[in-house]
Amino acid sequence: MTGKVFICGAGPGDPDLLTLKSLKLLKTCDVVLYDRLVGKNIVKLIPDTCKKIYVGREEGDPPFHQDNTNEIMEKYAKKGEKVLRLKGGDPFIFGRGGEEAEFLRDHDIQYEIVPGITSPIASAIYAGIPLTHRQFSSSIAIVTGHEAAEKGEALVHWEKLADSVDTIIIMMGVGQLRRISTRLLRAGMDKDTDIAIIENGATSKQRLVIGTLENIVDISEKAKIKPPAIIIIGRVVSLREKISWFQDNSSSV
Repeated sequence: MTGKVFICGAGPGDPDLLTLKSLKLLKTCDVVLYDRLVGKNIVKLIPDTCKKIYVGREEGDPPFHQDNTNEIMEKYAKKGEKVLRLKGGDPFIFGRGGEEAEFLRDHDIQYEIVPGITSPIASAIYAGIPLTHRQFSSSIAIVTGHEAAEKGEALVHWEKLADSVDTIIIMMGVGQLRRISTRLLRAGMDKDTDIAIIENGATSKQRLVIGTLENIVDISEKAKIKPPAIIIIGRVVSLREKISWFQDNSSSV
C-alpha cells in the first residue's frame, strides 16, 4: 500500500502564521521531513509519536542532497506512511516544491500541496513595507540572489529588472549584495533608490536596515546582516517609517 506525501509550507517561522491545515498535518502525519528554515517553535509542535527527519540544505551542500530527500519521501510513502514534507515559507517560492512534486508524480506516489506564507510577503508586512501601493508600486518581481551552480549561467537579468518593475524583492541575496547593487547601478537604476534588508523577518529576531542603492552594502556590512534575509528595492520602502507597526531592531542612513 502506498502512502501519501504532503508538500507543505510552514510560513516564515512564527507558529501563529501556520495555516490550520499545516497544523493539522503536523499533529497527524507519521513522518515529518523538515527544512533548515522551519522555525524551531514549529518543530517543537511535532508529536513525539511522529518520526522527525531533518533534511535541511546548507549553503555549499552538493546538488545530490535533493536526491537524498526524494529517496526518503519515496521510502516512507511506499511503506504506506503519511509523510509531511515541511518547508519554510511557501513550497513553490524557491522551495523546490515543484521539483519534489515532479519526482512524486514520476514515481506514482500520491501527493498534496499545501501553500504557506512566503517570507518576502511576511517580512515586508512585518517591516511596514507594502509591496504594492497605488501611488508607488503597481508591479513586483521576486527573484533569487543565489542561483544554483548547476544552471551554468545566471538567469536573473538584473539589467532588465532595473527599469521593468516598481518593486524588486530578492531572496537569498545578502551574500551577493555588492554584485547585485553594482549591476543595477550599471543598468541605470538611480543610486538614491530606497532599499530595505530584513533579517529573520516576521520573527522575534527581526532586524531591519534601510539605505539606498549607493550605500546599502556598507550599511549591511556594518550591521552584520546575515541570512536568512529579504532585500526590498523600490519607492515603497519609504512608507516604512509611516506604516511601521512591529517592534524590531532597525537602523537607517
